[in-house]
Amino acid sequence: MEYKALKEIAKITMGQSPDSSSYNEDGDGMPFFQGNADFGEIYPNERIWCNDPKKTAEPGDILISVRAPIGALNYAKDRCCIGRGLAAITIDDEAERNYVFHLLKAKNSDLNNQGTGSTFKAIGKAVLEDVQVPQISREEQQKCMDMMDLLESIIRERRAQLSSLDELIKARFVELFGNPVINDKGWNTDSCKNLMSKIGSGATPKGGRESYCDEGISLIRSMNVYNNRFEYKDLAHITDEQAKQLDNVTIEKSDVLLNITGASVARCCVVPDDLLPARVNQHVSIIRCKKSLLPEFVCSMFTEDNYQRLLWNIATAGGATREAITKQQIEELKLIVPPIDLQKQFMDFVKQIDKSKFDEMSEV
Repeated sequence: MEYKALKEIAKITMGQSPDSSSYNEDGDGMPFFQGNADFGEIYPNERIWCNDPKKTAEPGDILISVRAPIGALNYAKDRCCIGRGLAAITIDDEAERNYVFHLLKAKNSDLNNQGTGSTFKAIGKAVLEDVQVPQISREEQQKCMDMMDLLESIIRERRAQLSSLDELIKARFVELFGNPVINDKGWNTDSCKNLMSKIGSGATPKGGRESYCDEGISLIRSMNVYNNRFEYKDLAHITDEQAKQLDNVTIEKSDVLLNITGASVARCCVVPDDLLPARVNQHVSIIRCKKSLLPEFVCSMFTEDNYQRLLWNIATAGGATREAITKQQIEELKLIVPPIDLQKQFMDFVKQIDKSKFDEMSEV
């Protein structure tokens, strides 16, 4: 079978993040996508715009995540600005473009295996350029795509059902607690510093990724933390000796995890019990609740749409070239403090929904 390198049939544009002073939420400029955190099922979700783009993608371009998690794919719906977490692949022929899209999906594991970097795994332009594309007939291409489309449609249907359940949780939160940023229900409030017994992030062990082990103490990185979900893929492990150097960020049961740097900033979940013992690196903050707040409630508050916008605005303020939330900024966050019984009522509802989600996933 004949193969061609991707660079022979496509133009590849690596993203570059513009100055954060050009970011806005007012639709000024073109949509700006940082990385796969912005991706939807087919097209990215527009939430940030940029009026001074450095690198752009054209309508129909394939967008691929080049930083961990590597290989996520979307299509550009309109002309857009792409940050350093993405690359755009331009192929003029629509049929061949769709074929390459499906091929890249199938090569996800291969691309991840080629990722390098001690903090964030990433691939460079050369890796994409060298992707080998089998030169098969249009009929054979179509057969391959039809099979993958069938599988993906089944998965999409299940994901849509799960997404509906997630929206139900968000709606219930707003119904019970209102908008936590403006506190329209008039709950008691206090600073995160006063409501938490610990706020802190860790570090990457000396030697970086090359020093990780196959087994040992879990080292949680930002690629593992998603909103209301922990991703076990690419979970790193360190030795007991390395873990001792990070004893100040020893994770305890029910700690809240918040991403504090990069394109995945503001993602938040509660640590799963089966992950312990564990530590976090410098890109993830531990937030440990005192008795007046349930960890699951705090996580739901942080992942509520209005609070997500607040955290994103904090992370991108001041013209910084990289998104970041400092410990002081976390400490200064104002949190609502509803009665603990109402928090428990909400969490009972969430547990019922989570059971339904588990049943749905079991059928996929």
